[in-house]
Amino acid sequence: MSPTTPPPGEPTVTVCRGCCCGTATKRPLVDHAARLEALRRLLDGTARVRVTDCLGPCERSDVMVVSPSPEGRRSGGRPVWLGQVNGRHEPSALADWVAAGGPGLADVPESLRRAVFRSTDPLSRP
Repeated sequence: MSPTTPPPGEPTVTVCRGCCCGTATKRPLVDHAARLEALRRLLDGTARVRVTDCLGPCERSDVMVVSPSPEGRRSGGRPVWLGQVNGRHEPSALADWVAAGGPGLADVPESLRRAVFRSTDPLSRP
């Protein structure tokens, strides 16, 4: 297994890069490319990072969804939606949480709790 491939069955972090998330139009002071690269580097070998088009809740940009590993799901973990993930320290907090097991195996860190929200319709589009 290469060093950039997470072990099978690890958490997945889905990063929205649609119409609002990850764009200078909505968040001009955030270096979105650098943040995504930092997240990939921090999660290297721990979780899969997926980039996707619009996830729907544009008013909460930048949005990420952390999906549990199979073990986390067996322990009751469900995908955790995070919004307004624009801070410089959030990638590190996210990586620490995922390294500790992520949804179902470790509590969301205090520094990310304000970002957690429930998506009522993750497939809705503006």
